[in-house]
Amino acid sequence: MDLMPVVDGIRYLQRNLERWAQAEPRGVGLHFRPGSNRVVYQPLGVVGIISPWNYPVALALMPLATAIAAGNRAMIKPSELTPATSDLLVSMLGKIFATDQVAVVLGDAGVGAAFASLPFDHMLFTGSTSVGRAVMRAASDNLVPVTLELGGKSPVVVDRGSSLKRAARSIAWGKLGNAGQTCVAPDYVLVADEEVEAFVTAFASEVQKLYPDIASNPDYATVINDRHHGRLAGLLDDARAKGGRVREIGAVGPGEERTHPRTFLPAVVTDVTDEMAVATEEIFGPILPVLPYRSIDDAISYINARPRPLALYFFGPNGPARRQVIERTTSGGVSINDTLLQYAQDDLPFGGVGASGMGAYHAHEGFKSMSHAKGVFEQTRFNVIDLLRPPFGTWFHRAMGYFFR
Repeated sequence: MDLMPVVDGIRYLQRNLERWAQAEPRGVGLHFRPGSNRVVYQPLGVVGIISPWNYPVALALMPLATAIAAGNRAMIKPSELTPATSDLLVSMLGKIFATDQVAVVLGDAGVGAAFASLPFDHMLFTGSTSVGRAVMRAASDNLVPVTLELGGKSPVVVDRGSSLKRAARSIAWGKLGNAGQTCVAPDYVLVADEEVEAFVTAFASEVQKLYPDIASNPDYATVINDRHHGRLAGLLDDARAKGGRVREIGAVGPGEERTHPRTFLPAVVTDVTDEMAVATEEIFGPILPVLPYRSIDDAISYINARPRPLALYFFGPNGPARRQVIERTTSGGVSINDTLLQYAQDDLPFGGVGASGMGAYHAHEGFKSMSHAKGVFEQTRFNVIDLLRPPFGTWFHRAMGYFFR
């Protein structure tokens, strides 16, 4: 999940870069002919990249590859929570690039704040919404344009009567990969009211198939640090205190121990109310609220009453419900009958909308976002415009009469 998207993405850039870098011919109005128009793509200059801890390779190197493809230089500020990976980036990139081409800046949150205040030509930030706001405020002092990849509560809609087993397996994979510490992880699931219990049972079964003996399974990731582990435990305590039903999966038996103290067992929360933190805060961990809906209109209304998410997932056949969910909701991206994989599609833009971010990278859109699109109009020696310049005479009045006819 951290390496394959980068390798595929770099190969994709290599395949398409020559075509993207060509000047694009554009149309020209009749009265400007025989002049011509074209768009020329130029590097912006220096791109600042602030990358997070949850995918410290992909979310540093994919923006870097895109910035380089567009001809820019770059500076990267990786997370201080992944020091080993950050040291590796310094070593690896130092062998490939001169420091005035690509530089890696290490340090804590104070260094990150200073980094965000530099007069870059473009800045790309991936992380939490609260820090994204601070980055945008700092960038505004220098009028630095930003691409913000934030997150939010990405919903899943399971269509009534569709395969709960298939949906549960994909949702379990997307929710528990990296222990749920993924910006596009499914945050909560909307299931037809009469199918909630069946879905919970199917989800628990699929979790146990993916991660047998999950408490000691080395395939299951741990939570990044004690603070985040405590935050997740607090979400469950809050849900229980407010009437939610919490069901842990893979509970540790008598005499058994967890492989790591920060292994957080998956949990399903039902009887969810809007007063619970799991209903309002981005979870970013292996906790799955499951909410009932009576009709697809109710599910859509629930999603639309909340900030626009980075991702939306739908499970079900190609029919009216699927079309309505896609057409009547707004999200950064969508996967149908699977989770997470919209991020890995090289030819699709990836980005948020509203509270989940702004701008996009990946695909051709990424190249464009890190380029300056310069419009060029080229005039010929003999042209129509010369007839419309002072002194105004017969040709001018005839031309104006035709133009405003």
